Parts: sequence; structure tokens; C-alpha cells
Amino acid sequence: MAEEIKKEEAACAEEKAKKKPAEKKDDKKLKSELDKALRELEEKKKELDEQNDRYMRMIAEYDNYRKRTAKEKESIYTDAYFDALSSILPIIDNVERAASYTDGEKVAEGVALILKSFNEVLEKMSVTAYGETGDEFDPNIHNAMMHVEREDLGENVIADVFQKGYKKGDRVLRHAMVTVAN
Repeated sequence: MAEEIKKEEAACAEEKAKKKPAEKKDDKKLKSELDKALRELEEKKKELDEQNDRYMRMIAEYDNYRKRTAKEKESIYTDAYFDALSSILPIIDNVERAASYTDGEKVAEGVALILKSFNEVLEKMSVTAYGETGDEFDPNIHNAMMHVEREDLGENVIADVFQKGYKKGDRVLRHAMVTVAN
């Protein structure tokens, strides 16, 4: 077996030595094409690495953006909550002052100040009250608690208000509870 392998190797070596000049030119051409293909491959690898780097940076940038906007959103909510509570604190002070009085007139005056302060806070927050006697009943913003027959009022008109409604812009915070005339 070893002798056969040696004979084959010797035959291959003789063939290589006998190669014609045209075959040597083909080998050189193939080698130059291989070198060219290897250079192109290296260029493509560099381009791929650059694209991959840009992609990874873009993903990191998006992740940072997502985290930043979530943090800003939470901050906006916290700030709004803080502002609303800060606006209510003076009302609590007025309630405490009114509670300290024993004179009926002073208590009534304190309650009037509290109501005034509360309405100022609502106005500052762009909250409006609605649901007055004589307004037309709207089931989208009013809750009908009772129906009464009154000749002095038209049909579907608010006859009495149990509880005012409040809204901010078009959004209802609390529906008005009313009695409706039929």
C-alpha cells in the first residue's frame, strides 16, 4: 500500500513538472481572480461590520429614547399631581381656621371663604361647574335622579340640582345629579 502511494505521488510530481506554459498562465489567472475575490470578501466584511455597528447604535439610541420618554411621562404625571395637591392645601388651611371658630357668623364666613378658595382652584385648573336649574337636560352629562311634573318648566328641563357636575374641557369629571321636568 505504501508503495502504491509513493508511486502515485511520484506520478503527480512528474505531471506537475511537465505542465505546459498555458496551464501555468491559467494558474496565475486563477490565483489573481482568487486574490481579487478575497479582497472583495474583506471589503464586504468591513461593510457588514459597519452596517452592524450602525444598526446596534440605532437600537441603543431607540432604547434610550424609549426610557427617556417613559421617565418624562412619569415626571409630567408627578408634576401635575403635585400641582393639584398644592392648590388644595390653602383650602385645607381655611377649613381648619373655620373649624376653630365657635361663633355661627364666623363659621359661615369661613365656609364662604373655603367655597371661594375652592372655586378659584377649580378655575385655575380650567374645571367648570354645570347643571343649573332651568338648563336643558342632556343625558350625556346629567344623571336624572327623579322626574317631576311642573307646568312652569318645559319638557326635559332641569327642575332641581342635587349635585353639580364638573368638567374639564369636553371631559366630564362628575355628572350632575338632577331632577328633570316632563
